[in-house]
Order: sequence, then structure tokens, then C-alpha cells
Amino acid sequence: MIDFHTHTPIWRGTSWLGGTTFSADDFIDFMDTCGIDRAVVLSHDGLFDSTPEANDDLARFVAQYPDRLIGFGTYSPRKPSAAAEIERTFTELGLRGVKLHPWLQGFSVHEVALDPILEVVATHNGLVLCHDGTPPYATPTQIATLARRHPNVPIILGHGGLHDLWREALVCTQDTENLYLCICGTPPYAAKTILDRAPAHKVLFGTDAGLSDKASQDFAVARIREIDEWGVTPEQRQAMLVDNPRRLLEKSTR
Repeated sequence: MIDFHTHTPIWRGTSWLGGTTFSADDFIDFMDTCGIDRAVVLSHDGLFDSTPEANDDLARFVAQYPDRLIGFGTYSPRKPSAAAEIERTFTELGLRGVKLHPWLQGFSVHEVALDPILEVVATHNGLVLCHDGTPPYATPTQIATLARRHPNVPIILGHGGLHDLWREALVCTQDTENLYLCICGTPPYAAKTILDRAPAHKVLFGTDAGLSDKASQDFAVARIREIDEWGVTPEQRQAMLVDNPRRLLEKSTR
């Protein structure tokens, strides 16, 4: 199983999300308990306060288990040095993608400031995972527009539209060739519909692990167990948890 949406436990700044600190060893223990072979790990502090240090912290964390942890950096697109910092995350830090969070980082995906950033991502065969599901600046339709502007960059809807916009996320994934969907915090009744109707090669799964108040990540464990209640077929499970994420990550290997 590949978990396509997890977070580091590093808290340099202040976050209303809470959470607890844990080591890379603790995180691997959690993964082993759940049967997670590999995980895409996203910066947390970098969403609240974009700094190069947040990307450095992430790189150090994933470097402890390079065969199992894949890091995606982040930086606020409105900062003049954004493209250069994203370039550094690929060339110096060895990260494989970029996480964008429009409402935490305070931007719209329609802004031209994003274009040079995505051009950097394209140059390095990287991936973009974007928070979605929360209007007004993180709707699937808005993110699909960004994907169409950059057809050579695979862009993942990080939450599959959450509770309110999962139908929109589904339609956008059907209509936009380079747009993928990660079921992460998406309600169970929506997850089954998405699996039945989305292009079979475009659905991923994530737990959002790393935000728990326990190193054991109990809520993430529950999300994995929840899959059994969706009524998915063996083929859907294999595609979502293994084949689709592996194919995307192989494309991002430089």
C-alpha cells in the first residue's frame, strides 16, 4: 500500500491543528502496523509559514528512510523567491513534488505567480498535490483550470473534494487528463461512487497521517480500516493502493 497524503511532525511555528511530535522511526512503526509500504510526506509548517527551513526539515525527515518516504516540498507562490526555492527542493533536497494549499498559503490557483513554479515542476518530472474541497480558493474546478494550463504536470486533488465538493472533484477528474484524485477525508459514501465512476487509473488514497495527537496515528489507522466498508472490488483496491500511486511516482523519478 502507498499512502499518498501524510505529514511531518515538525512544528517550528504555531498551528491550530494541534498534533504531536514523533520520530521517523515512530512513523515507520505506524506504517508497518497498517501495512503501508511507502508514504508521500508533506511539510506541515511550510503551509502556515513558508520558509526554506521547513523544506530542509522535511528533507531530513524523509532521508532517514529513503526507500519508504517520499517528500513533497512547499513554498508560498506569492513570494518572489518561490520558483527558486522550488527548484532547490528538487536539485538540492531531492524532493519529488510540491504541495500547494491555497487558503492556508493565501493565494488563488488562477494567479500567474504559479506558472513559473509549475514550469520548474515540469522540468524535474515532479508532481503537484493541492489541497481541495474548501471554497472559495480550493475548489476542484479551480484546480482543474490550473491543470489545464500545465498539461505536462500531474496534479492531484489532495482530498477528493472532501464532504461538499466530491461530486465536482469526480467530474473534474473525468474531464481533465492530468488531474488525479486522492481519497483523503472524503466521506465513505462518496469514496465508493468515486471508485465506480472515476477513471480507474486516477484514484489514489491518503490517510492525512501526521496530524494526530498520538504517534500511533489512530485516526489514520481507522481510515485504512474504513476501506473495507466501502464495498470495493479487489481490482479497485489494487489500483488505488498500489498500481496508481506507484505509476505516478515512477514518472517522477529523475
